[in-house]
Amino acid sequence: MRRYKIGAGLLCAALLGTTLAGCGGNGGTPATGAGSAAKTDPKKVVKLKFWGGVPIEAGPQEVVDAWNAKNPDIQVEYVRFVNDDPGNLKLDTALMAGQEVDLYANYALSRVKKRVDANLAVDLSAYKDYDIDGKMGPDAKQWQIDGKYYGLPTKKSMSFLWLNQSMLDEAKLPVPPLDWTVDDLRTYAAKLKKPNVWGYVQWNAEPTGPMDGSIAAMGLTKSDGTSNFNNPYWQKSLETMFDMMHKDKSMPTYGEQLTSKMPIDTMFLKGEAAMLGAGEFIFRNSNNMKDYPRSFKITFATTPKVEAGQKDFKYSGGGLGDVISINPKSANKEAAWKFLKWYADGGMLPMAAGGRIPSSKSVNADDAIKLMLKGVEATYDLDALKKIMFGDLPVIQLDIPQQVVDSRKEEYEKYFLNKQDMKTTLQNMEKRHNDFIKQNKK
Repeated sequence: MRRYKIGAGLLCAALLGTTLAGCGGNGGTPATGAGSAAKTDPKKVVKLKFWGGVPIEAGPQEVVDAWNAKNPDIQVEYVRFVNDDPGNLKLDTALMAGQEVDLYANYALSRVKKRVDANLAVDLSAYKDYDIDGKMGPDAKQWQIDGKYYGLPTKKSMSFLWLNQSMLDEAKLPVPPLDWTVDDLRTYAAKLKKPNVWGYVQWNAEPTGPMDGSIAAMGLTKSDGTSNFNNPYWQKSLETMFDMMHKDKSMPTYGEQLTSKMPIDTMFLKGEAAMLGAGEFIFRNSNNMKDYPRSFKITFATTPKVEAGQKDFKYSGGGLGDVISINPKSANKEAAWKFLKWYADGGMLPMAAGGRIPSSKSVNADDAIKLMLKGVEATYDLDALKKIMFGDLPVIQLDIPQQVVDSRKEEYEKYFLNKQDMKTTLQNMEKRHNDFIKQNKK
């Protein structure tokens, strides 16, 4: 896997020169487990700070409480950061500034690569007492950088669509097949929309699932080494989403969703949207029938392909996720490694109710699923869930450098906001990718 080099000093300057923004919830607020550390000599107690993007009430509190109760000599605090651009910047700045971060979670390969290039993640090959490939299976290799692990992938991961079964039945629409397309999605959304109900809403307003699934097979670059970003699959995918926003009005416009900060998961669970594009993390709310009561059953569908017959299409965001890294600047790396092994091999189970199924073979998957759906099994289409989340779908963690991810986003944002046309959008994506390739050639 090719690494794109970033000067650590340059990254540090960029990060520290940016004003940090607070980002909802209790971002950056530490939570300390109850533990029995009071019985231990305080001078000998190791204190670890574990930064993650999961809300503390969705399982992390139970995790650290369980660890702290059994390990009075190593006490862990959980610090929440929101998994978006400002939240990740906050984490990166803390890492670069030498603030208290012992372990932290990564949610995208591009972020891992950026942190590795800045020397902000420990090479786990230094530890010989844990077989990552044996424990996590072949999908773990998608997170390697130059053949090495700089973080431990800890959960099964999948991006997919959530659908309101009652609304499907009312519109006389079947559960979508595994190989449906963006045209099918558009048709479904148009038929499902009605007053005060969107046909489709999308997490973070990002349309990249069909795009990434297509280019995974094509390759990021052509045979001559130039960008492959100006391609018909991306054009078709973006144009379809644009038409759903501006012509069909079956989904919110990009600008409307971002500026209003639409709580789209809540909207779906309230019946204000018929379909939701997201991932397994929505279970933390959909399982909470007290705060998010609903009378409908939820069924599931894959991320749609761009066109029928895309045999090499891969489902991005699938495989494994929640990659936990150790900060090289930590004064307690051995203690952090001890906690991380425990966390991966079952310690994280309290987060199953929020959709986080451990990937370690030390954990019984059926037990984890039971925990995830305990008491609400009847409110889901279990057959559809198992086909998608635990089926044999081809998955990929697309290896696009973070700078390229950001520049691509800037271009399709202009398109969705009616600030530039489709042709210009694709040309700009291609040009900016080519510029990056030229600047980072070894």
